[in-house]
Amino acid sequence: MAPVLTSPLVSTQWLADHLGADELIVLDASVRSTGTGLDTTWAPAADAYERRGHVPGARYADLLGDFSAPDTAVPFTRPDAERFASAARQLGVTNTATVVVYDDGVGQWSARLWWIFRSFGFDSVAVLDGGFTKWRDEGRPVRIGSLATAAAAARDAFLAAEERPLWVDHDRVLRAATGTEPAALVLAADESALGAGHAPVIPGSTAIPVGTLVDPDTNAYRKGPALAAAFAEVIDAEEIVTYCGVGTAACVDALALTVLGHDRVQVYDGSLLDWWRREPEAVAS
Repeated sequence: MAPVLTSPLVSTQWLADHLGADELIVLDASVRSTGTGLDTTWAPAADAYERRGHVPGARYADLLGDFSAPDTAVPFTRPDAERFASAARQLGVTNTATVVVYDDGVGQWSARLWWIFRSFGFDSVAVLDGGFTKWRDEGRPVRIGSLATAAAAARDAFLAAEERPLWVDHDRVLRAATGTEPAALVLAADESALGAGHAPVIPGSTAIPVGTLVDPDTNAYRKGPALAAAFAEVIDAEEIVTYCGVGTAACVDALALTVLGHDRVQVYDGSLLDWWRREPEAVAS
């Protein structure tokens, strides 16, 4: 029987206690990024997964490729249900599995994959709090090299449900920015990561960068009152939309808000890269 999750986050101790459990699938969703703003480039980190090591038994999930839509203008655009189900199946995920996702950064890649799983109706998924950094720094076991994985045998071993309304597009964000359909707009990226002389961010936004949500000493999410305090300006909003550069760090804020119990959070897929592409239609700040 698969381990039961009680939170969107699991501790390193929880994962250590459950490694090897039936139907537990651990995924490394790390992505390599270089540059800032519009000069940023991204690449899968499968080679780093093999060389630097990974949690024993973890499988590499290609967030940028397999778990994103192909041939799109904006990297990390979410996949459709068929592509998502195929990618999950190739990693051995079934509908009765429990999935734990981590990355080697501050959690933006794992949170993005967690949000994608949830958007297709799969709730038995959590993010490893502190990620690979915390796991490694605690001296926990690390496996070097590749891991052969078997795809779920039957085509119906993993089926995606109908997509939930966990995403918004440019038009919805524009209505929030103009006040015609209110929502609190939260910028999850540090503006220094957007590049020098970047175009305006979305008007009316509240900046709550990922760095304010993560404890620099542990790489784990801040706890209780400290986490709630970061969202004090927006937590009472009926609806919250998070965004960043391309829609990855936005998922960290969305996860944190979910931990705090907010149940009307959506992520702007494409985020500022999509917003800036549509600048002639956007609201001047």
